[in-house]
Amino acid sequence: MRPLGGQKNRGASGALRPSGSTLPGPPSADNVTAPDAPEVHVSSPDLVVLYEHPQWQEPLFQALEARGVRFEAFDLKSATVSERDVPKARLYFNQASPSAYVRGNTRAVPLALALMEDLEAQGARVLNGSKAFRFELSKLAQARAMAQLGIDHPRTMAFNDVAALQRRPHEIAFPALVKPNQGGSGARIFKVESLDEVEQLLRLQPELWHPENLLLLQEYLAHDTRAHGIIRLEFIAGELLYAMRVRSDGAFNLCPSEVCHPGDDTDGACAVPAPTQALPTTFEPYPEVPAEAVEAGRRIFLHGGLDIGGIEYLETPDGRRAFYDVNANSNLRRPVALAYGFDPFERVVDWLQREIAAQPAR
Repeated sequence: MRPLGGQKNRGASGALRPSGSTLPGPPSADNVTAPDAPEVHVSSPDLVVLYEHPQWQEPLFQALEARGVRFEAFDLKSATVSERDVPKARLYFNQASPSAYVRGNTRAVPLALALMEDLEAQGARVLNGSKAFRFELSKLAQARAMAQLGIDHPRTMAFNDVAALQRRPHEIAFPALVKPNQGGSGARIFKVESLDEVEQLLRLQPELWHPENLLLLQEYLAHDTRAHGIIRLEFIAGELLYAMRVRSDGAFNLCPSEVCHPGDDTDGACAVPAPTQALPTTFEPYPEVPAEAVEAGRRIFLHGGLDIGGIEYLETPDGRRAFYDVNANSNLRRPVALAYGFDPFERVVDWLQREIAAQPAR
């Protein structure tokens, strides 16, 4: 059987980076080693990072290289998986994003799931593996989990036909939000005032059904997006890394990556266009986060099988604290963590090194 991978070294640290993710093919007359040729030993990496968005992952790659961690980056945008493949590394770290479709990388998501399930079937350890990724991919699953946990959240209804919504009129309150079940970066979210508006929206923009032909009609929770914003809790291994307040003029794309929101009044390189705002979206430390909110976020995090990720909630004028989003591919924001006195990517590498050390040698 063939090893998973096909990457090459980058830099003097010995870290590994992608040269394409397609697995090597079977031996041919051109690539069979001659009997008298010297044997070449290529060491296997300790870690493989599965990714789709290279700019988001660059701070992590740099931190891994600086520590001399032997890793490879596996590009999910163009890859293959075979039942003949065997795990190549001691540990895998999934950093795929549900929002891949807004960047034209829709097929990275099913490939990531197939790959992780194949690895897990062979006993490989995958951080933020298939269970966590499926949880992140489904806003309905997240709402169901919060309902089961007794955690306040916006009422949510999935649908694949507007006519079906019309058969449950008394369960729907307006205004509401129309959004993809497979979300990501606040893409394709619309505030609507009626079922007629939902029907018109989808008639004029049928592409909104993509990528999975399943949409949500979700309770709209009015809140002061500038004065109070929303709160994002970042966890590693079930422990709070930091809490952050995000303020905007009502934008839905609140991605904390500095690639998307640089924080220096320049435009970010984000595939989800930002609306015109009087003031920019801001990201601030929130050290006074209530302990009860942290515990609720932790319960959601653990229920979803996450190893690392962000949980978001908002507070309404009538006193609700409603959780509404789960992000397994957590884009950590360095300036916020530095305000707490640490570099978040160094903390991630600390954790990854502990996880590597806990895995049996291959």
